[in-house]
Amino acid sequence: MVAVSLISARVTAARKAQFAALAHQQGLTESALLKRLVNAALIASEVVQLDVIEPVERAAATGKISVRLNPDDLLLLRERADARCVPTATYVSFLIRSHLRSLAPLLPNELAVLKASIAELGAIGRNMNQIAHALNRGEHPHGPNIGDLRAVMRALAALRDSFKAVIVANLTGWNLGHEKNR
Repeated sequence: MVAVSLISARVTAARKAQFAALAHQQGLTESALLKRLVNAALIASEVVQLDVIEPVERAAATGKISVRLNPDDLLLLRERADARCVPTATYVSFLIRSHLRSLAPLLPNELAVLKASIAELGAIGRNMNQIAHALNRGEHPHGPNIGDLRAVMRALAALRDSFKAVIVANLTGWNLGHEKNR
């Protein structure tokens, strides 16, 4: 049932300000609060049956919603989205999904970069392992000596640990408040 009828009333400026403050306190628009009050009054008076009253807010069939943010929050949101190189709406979608499902997702571009980097590390590690096996068999391939290889292996292990730290920081970043993550 589409709401097309309008109920209005004239009140003093002070009353309107009080009503606006009450709506804000409850996280609603003035219109949504008024709609709730009308529905509550009708239910309380038993003038109408409960199944005739429409819900206060229906979920959009398209999965789209509109959200009003205060300017400071919108600025922070845009900065966070820009820092992750994604549109603001995509970032909001990931935040909501993360919150609702208790997930800590990586954005697609972040995940792709990490996967590619880890794949490269794996390839380097396999090549290094082949060289190490040749040295252990007594072969002397041309190139770095065993000390050089051990130093590279330590560097690769440190790089791997750094990637893990980046992932942990990213996952933690989804759960932080308004602190700077950069």
